Amino acid sequence: MNEIVRSRPFFAVREFWPLLAIGVAISLLGILTMDPFGEGSGFAEHQLMSLAVGIGAFFVLSTIDMQFIRRAPVIVVGYIGALLLLAALLVFAPTVMGAKSWFSLGPISLQPADPAKIIFIAVIAKYFSRRHTQIGQFWHVIVSGAYAGAMILLILVQPDLGTAAIFSFVWFGMILVSGIPMRHLIAVGLAGLTVASGLWFFGLREYQRDRILSFVNPAADPTGAGYNAYQAVVAAGSGEVFGKGIGYGTQSKLRFLPEYQSDFIFASFAEEWGFVGVVLVLALYALLFFLLIRIAQRSATNFDALFTIGVTLLLMSHMLVHVGINLGLLPVTGTTTPFMSYGGSHLVVEFAALGIVASLARYGRSVPRTQAGQEYLGG
Repeated sequence: MNEIVRSRPFFAVREFWPLLAIGVAISLLGILTMDPFGEGSGFAEHQLMSLAVGIGAFFVLSTIDMQFIRRAPVIVVGYIGALLLLAALLVFAPTVMGAKSWFSLGPISLQPADPAKIIFIAVIAKYFSRRHTQIGQFWHVIVSGAYAGAMILLILVQPDLGTAAIFSFVWFGMILVSGIPMRHLIAVGLAGLTVASGLWFFGLREYQRDRILSFVNPAADPTGAGYNAYQAVVAAGSGEVFGKGIGYGTQSKLRFLPEYQSDFIFASFAEEWGFVGVVLVLALYALLFFLLIRIAQRSATNFDALFTIGVTLLLMSHMLVHVGINLGLLPVTGTTTPFMSYGGSHLVVEFAALGIVASLARYGRSVPRTQAGQEYLGG
């Protein structure tokens, strides 16, 4: 007899409330860092509205049954739609700060790469959930890499090196979790080095190469290519133990630190909140990742587990890259940190991703075990 576990009411699922609470807490810390009572009030007001939309998206997606996203036709349509939107950017999007990454519709802006991240994770999760027993065949690494590469290429030509790197990290992490053999891992690493070498000579623009060179030797040009990285390190270090206080960050509020509300919000936060605040926000991220990994371990199907792991890798890579940039450990690429950085597009998508994870975990328990095995391991 097939065993069916009924889905529990949302309010009774203890794992889901912390996901929402942590996301909201980090978002509010970011909004406070934007100086809601001073010159950054416009950023804070817009972010509060985006936060409200994000919370609504979480509730809607976690309440309805999202199991339909496992179906191949839905994933194929979403994947093609994402590719078309990314390609349309190159034709119709305005050039902002040297990149075509946004559609602007009056007061509303959309970065198609943000919703594409969820579709991307679903595509890779679907592919390996059906072929996890065949991961030893290098062919499947190549095919999944082709799916990933199509999106990554369209993002690279915008150009948006930071987002392309995030997509690459998520793909690599998901094939790693899927059980790639060591020999295949080495081959992927060598292929990555080859691609990186090609990008350096033929793909990167001069300002992007200057950023990487300034990372290697930031003191070489502290007023030019190395300015942003230098100011970020100064801001983060000047917070010391307890910080300068909310709204009193001189590097950020006096605009020595550019894009303090988005690309360098961690450095701005560290300046105002100090080491104690940094430990607090990193602890919140660590707890969020722990909860997501625990949900993945308890997932009813391979797809659910891989999708949840993909969301975890997405948020984790964004956070690690952003913090690394802000502390001078990585080259500047203009990457946001989850929930905290200014921007409605990525904030809503991040809460939506958590909502989908919650829905899959909730309704996945109602799938007969034999049916789950047949549907997600075989086709």
